[in-house]
Amino acid sequence: MDTAMKIFLVAPPSLEHVLLEEAVELGFPSAEVVSGGVEFDGNWQDVWRANLCLRGATRVLVRLGGFRAMHLAQLDKRSRKFPWGDFLRSDVPIRVETTSRKSRIYHAGAATQRIERAINETAGVGISPEAELVLKVRIFDDFCTFSIDTSGPALHIRGHKEALNKAPMRETLASLFLRQMGYDGSQTIVDPMCGSGTFPIEAAEQAAGLFPGRSRSFAFEKLASFHHGKWDQLKQNAKPTQVLGRFFGFDRDMGAIRLSQDNAHRAAVGDMIQFQNATISDLEPPDAPAGIVIINPP
Repeated sequence: MDTAMKIFLVAPPSLEHVLLEEAVELGFPSAEVVSGGVEFDGNWQDVWRANLCLRGATRVLVRLGGFRAMHLAQLDKRSRKFPWGDFLRSDVPIRVETTSRKSRIYHAGAATQRIERAINETAGVGISPEAELVLKVRIFDDFCTFSIDTSGPALHIRGHKEALNKAPMRETLASLFLRQMGYDGSQTIVDPMCGSGTFPIEAAEQAAGLFPGRSRSFAFEKLASFHHGKWDQLKQNAKPTQVLGRFFGFDRDMGAIRLSQDNAHRAAVGDMIQFQNATISDLEPPDAPAGIVIINPP
């Protein structure tokens, strides 16, 4: 449980430094920007906490290890010696996804077959193309690296939004954009074209101290390292805070307003946000302290 691992946070393009700021604030001081995201050293409980608490990460991957492999026979042999049982459960099927670049093993499909067979025959783990648990294999410059996707569905899926409008803003992007604008939970937030309510809902959740992943499950719950008791204890560590900000969402479409209201109530912030049917040309400044206007135009 306490073994140090490389943990990789997938970031939306060009927002790696914004995600880094959030990761450091959450208590991952060794975090640093790398290609495609943010990386830091941690243990399995850090993996759980990253999935549960980070608002801007797209996924959380764990580097399990790797080895050099010059050809398929060597890949097969070394895959059979890899300690799959330390990570995978025999009763939970997995899916293997492989990429290969600048390597003598150039056929990703053939590499996938060798790795799948090794895992199945040495650890008794089933292979399924529909499995939620995904092992990501990267072969680059003849070095094979294994990573596990600990999130499952992408982290913008918070678990409480059932109703979506056209071209919805992803929650992870909304959170990072709010952070870029200096939002800290205390300012007034106004969205003149709120659609399904993503910006005001994300802002209200953050202000209330709610964990973004509180309403969903994660792929790491199916790993050998998972501990139900410690996970339940971690989820109970949320510290509701006094909400100082005000939150407003407007849209010319009454249907969008209803969607936003439903989504906000499912997220337990419905009483904190004022949604109103209005066109942007008719808007008047709300009776609230000056704050942030943020919008995702259709």
